[in-house]
Amino acid sequence: MTHATGKYADFEALRERAVQLRREGLSRRQIRDTLHIDNNDILNRLLEGEPPPDWTRRPNAKDDLRDRARELRLQGWTYDRIQVELGCSKGSISLWVRDLPKPEQSSRSDQAKLAARKRWEHEHAVREAERSRTKEAARLAIGRMSDRELLLVGAALYWAEGTKDKPHARRETVTFVNSDPGMIQVFLAWLDMLGVERRRLRFCVMIHETADVPASEQYWADLVGSDRDAFYKTTLKKHNPKTVRKNTGEAYRGCLVIKVLQSAELYRRIEGCWYGIVGAASASDPSNWT
Repeated sequence: MTHATGKYADFEALRERAVQLRREGLSRRQIRDTLHIDNNDILNRLLEGEPPPDWTRRPNAKDDLRDRARELRLQGWTYDRIQVELGCSKGSISLWVRDLPKPEQSSRSDQAKLAARKRWEHEHAVREAERSRTKEAARLAIGRMSDRELLLVGAALYWAEGTKDKPHARRETVTFVNSDPGMIQVFLAWLDMLGVERRRLRFCVMIHETADVPASEQYWADLVGSDRDAFYKTTLKKHNPKTVRKNTGEAYRGCLVIKVLQSAELYRRIEGCWYGIVGAASASDPSNWT
């Protein structure tokens, strides 16, 4: 294309053509070459007010950092805190947030509290990691258990958490109560090892009346692998408005009672096994026997 006497005499027609090409997605270089314009000032005037097409825009790798820096600045963060958080220079931060209001100066006590909180968070994370390592090492150290080991564990477990016979109240029945699913699973494995058939087991849920009772009943039924026919009616604990309960929320499932039918002989075996453990560990006093 040529331009009359003055190369850019028909400026408006030229601008109209340049704008059209711009809106078709051409770059500045393509428009310049198409219209034979060799003056950047003229090209700027022709395209004034026309945004570049999306494909010509260079992606800015720091856009996300800039947005995050502005967000933190609006929350009252200092340049130092933003720099530590985002890992970018203070110069960049200053450029990105200079139009935002400055945060109020915090007192020395506030700064000390912030430093203490950061230090506590770090130390807490270190302690939690150490706890996890210790627990995992102890778990792996157990390995497989023999029947004898399970026999000893189960007897001790029952003597701690099960009902016991007393001279003034003879009740040689095996009844175990606990809220810990792991304890329940170990106790059932122990009964299996002793040859106690599952059909001899009866269950009962004991739970606070304000809890989700149907969900808890189903939870325990699934855990022990038994249908609801083996469950007695759930025992509900009445609410005392004077007490502040901590056993609340979805994780609260109450306690499970496991009762073994026709278990007098089994109870005597458990008691004998327990005192065998006591005798093996130290000199036992027979007067403590029930």
